[in-house]
Amino acid sequence: MASPARVLVVDDSPTILKVVSAILARNGFEPTVARDGLAGIELIKKGPKYDVVLLDFVMPRMNGYAFCRELRSNPSHRNVPVVLMSAKGDKIRGQFVQQTGAVDAITKPFDARALVAVIEGALSKAAEGRARPVPEGAKMPDEDTIAESVRPSLLARNMRQRAGVDLAQQLATVMTPAIMSLSPEARTNEAAVMQAVARVMTSEVVSKLTLSLRDIDAPPEAKEVMSGDVSAIPLAEILQLLQMQRQTGVLRVTTNRSSVTISIRQGLIDLVQARNSSDEFKLGRYFIERGVVTRERLEALLREKMPNTLLGQVLVEAGVATNDDLVAVLERQSSELIYEVLRWPYGRFSFTREPFRPEVEQARLGLAVSALVLEGFRRVDEWRLMEGTINFDQVVVVDQVALDGVGWGKLTRIEELVLGAVNGSRTVNEVIKESAVGSFDAIKTIYQFLQSRVLRTRAA
Repeated sequence: MASPARVLVVDDSPTILKVVSAILARNGFEPTVARDGLAGIELIKKGPKYDVVLLDFVMPRMNGYAFCRELRSNPSHRNVPVVLMSAKGDKIRGQFVQQTGAVDAITKPFDARALVAVIEGALSKAAEGRARPVPEGAKMPDEDTIAESVRPSLLARNMRQRAGVDLAQQLATVMTPAIMSLSPEARTNEAAVMQAVARVMTSEVVSKLTLSLRDIDAPPEAKEVMSGDVSAIPLAEILQLLQMQRQTGVLRVTTNRSSVTISIRQGLIDLVQARNSSDEFKLGRYFIERGVVTRERLEALLREKMPNTLLGQVLVEAGVATNDDLVAVLERQSSELIYEVLRWPYGRFSFTREPFRPEVEQARLGLAVSALVLEGFRRVDEWRLMEGTINFDQVVVVDQVALDGVGWGKLTRIEELVLGAVNGSRTVNEVIKESAVGSFDAIKTIYQFLQSRVLRTRAA
């Protein structure tokens, strides 16, 4: 009995790695995963020999083109078949295949049958000697000579295509588990499938889909002024440049997993918005942190909210929050998103001139870049200090004697929320998640409480 074909999957998305590996394993292949091109090359050098490589294009440290160049530079594994796995369109397919000697390409998102068919086709071509000749790595063109449409870039002109892929992936993520949970008989019943999909289409899901649809409909008059790689040009320098020149436009910073949009007017930040970010950056959390609304009340309002309405607008119109509350939480959300994106080690940025969206015109926060950048750097330094002294997997408990000495009435709102999440069985990580406080402020509060003995640790 022949041993299963070994497939090396190289992609920086944990979700893609998990899904693709599961598909390959179910269909009799032996998958191995690598988080970027450099890790993939290291695995190939160590062995065992792989029968085919399934390769993403846009990755940190070493992208797909650089991976192929390194692969083709070593005679011992130069002829390993490569299949490109990318969110880009047909232009990248032809040029990448031609210049790297790849045997085929598949466009994300794809289904299991298409993936298996491409892998089997690549293996057949290699076995039968039908694969195209592969170039020597030293003779491959420099990356700078590749047509702009196939460079590992996420610039504004590719936004619509990227948003379309994101929309498809979001739909697949939501709908696939719902459909797969049905019995084989129910999956053939149209009414049962529709009911399963309808159950998972919550207001939160619809809101996320609406954001992706809105990005697909990006303004055609957008004009790109500047773009580049965050790992080469730090975002702090880009923001300070835009402030000094009193620029007006939209700065987008994007990775394979999430994106942040910074609307800038005359060098000041009017609003920062995020897509596919963690829950701690959702607007509702800031209203809870401020004491404007409870978690239960917020969840009820979210269930009733119309898909195209903004949460802040809903809370103000319901009399739950004031306009001052809305401005305060928008300022806090925008500031913390800037602090977060300043920490990103890689990604692409583009600055475009385009009309502002209505919510930006309404917000007009006018936040100073220099103050945000300085605070962001300060937080990075504090974060490193605190991370080295806290075991996030340890359970924390309240020392009631020490707390009585401090006095509950003297605690800040954030301190109250953090202590309220400590129940004697939760770890530090669980307290942070449960507290409805941003991770930095929660960790800082826990650090201070541990130092003052208000909190102490015990084994989980």
